[in-house]
Amino acid sequence: KSGLDPGGAWHAWGMACLKAGNLTSAREKFNRCLKPPMDLNQLNHGSRLVQDVIQYLESTVKPVLITDDDYFATLRELEATLRTRSLSLEVMCEGKIQHNSYYQECLFYLHSYGTNLAIISFYMRHDCMREALLHLLNKESPSEVFIEGIFIPSYESGKLHMLENLLETIDPGLESWGVYLIAACKYLQRKNYYHILYELQQFMKDHVRAAMTCIRFFTHGAKSYTELGGKQAWLLKIKDHLKVYLQEVSRSSGRKKMAFTFRKKMSATDVSRHINTVDLQMEVTKFLHQCESSGASQMTDSSLPTLFGNNNMKMDVACKVILEGKNIEEGFGIAFRVLQDFQLEATEVYSKVAKQLVKQQKYSEIQQLLKCVNESGVAAKNDGDNIILNCLNEFKNIPAEDLDNLIQDMDSDENKIQAYMMCNKLRSAYLVSVRQERARAVQLVQHVRQLAESSGDDVVKAICAQWL
Repeated sequence: KSGLDPGGAWHAWGMACLKAGNLTSAREKFNRCLKPPMDLNQLNHGSRLVQDVIQYLESTVKPVLITDDDYFATLRELEATLRTRSLSLEVMCEGKIQHNSYYQECLFYLHSYGTNLAIISFYMRHDCMREALLHLLNKESPSEVFIEGIFIPSYESGKLHMLENLLETIDPGLESWGVYLIAACKYLQRKNYYHILYELQQFMKDHVRAAMTCIRFFTHGAKSYTELGGKQAWLLKIKDHLKVYLQEVSRSSGRKKMAFTFRKKMSATDVSRHINTVDLQMEVTKFLHQCESSGASQMTDSSLPTLFGNNNMKMDVACKVILEGKNIEEGFGIAFRVLQDFQLEATEVYSKVAKQLVKQQKYSEIQQLLKCVNESGVAAKNDGDNIILNCLNEFKNIPAEDLDNLIQDMDSDENKIQAYMMCNKLRSAYLVSVRQERARAVQLVQHVRQLAESSGDDVVKAICAQWL
């Protein structure tokens, strides 16, 4: 008469019937107020009313305890026990058995009015992981339901191995679990749970991604190559994963194509390239670890470069290796291989090294660097000259004697003249200019005279004028 919603009354009446043990009547009352969810895959446990019903039923359940010395158990009780035991759903841990009718009642309400997550969580609470997984598969629930309902509870309660075993039992190839496993990996990566991630990737036999996780273990948080020296076991693991992957690829290419849909794919050439990178990184690590241990290390960089970064970082590795040896020659071989393997811009790296040597005032080592570059066999004609010109561009205050030595080491007269002009050594620029062919010499001497005029060097200006 008053137009109030009767739902509350039906729910209270249903709860009263439940408490009185009248399950059939309770179903009838709840039928009038409970509604199935609009979306079975929503990430919650359904309406509050359904949760109240389940909560009450679960709290009422009194598990039967079976003990070995229970001599008073009648035959009929034993028979019932064995029958319930055979239903995998009824078996509880530590020998407890769920009271049959109440348990079935929970399932009735969950299947009629609950979400998939509520059903799966119920199975997980009662140690029925297999049923939870089968329900997930049958209903083709999204991966969020798997993560929320099965995966998180499994690793939080230390049952990840049990979950892995069940996944494999239900589908030995793991194909039907692909979407769920990849989602679990992404979730773990977001959370920075890399150790669980690595374990899961190994279980999935996803060797390429496992190798990538090992790279992170190797590089993450290291502040020096001494630290990286202690983490070299990860480099061996990366190689192992990549080699196993190569074997699997070659095995499957002989047979019919294997459908590794969810495992990361990579071409055999790429994998071989990555194995070479790991080998080279091992060499770099050993070398720099040694340099740091012997105290030869000079550079203090905020970030620690490795060959697993981008090209700029690889160039930093090459520079570091050249600069940190006892002398330039010691590390040049490894650095040269880094430059060749990754096809890096060699002149840029050598110029960077030369600038660093000027900062450290190691002028004789710049000459050693130029010698190594020329002997490498792949240097272009003007590479050495360009390295020196790049240095002079930045540093005008190199001591006169060292400056002369560097400029005299240059191959091309044109470059020497340019270098002398850059350093305002106009007399030297004039002396080299007049040795050129007549027409070119005239142009150069005129240029020197202009510079002398603008810088107020009357002596050189007069010499140039007289020659012209």
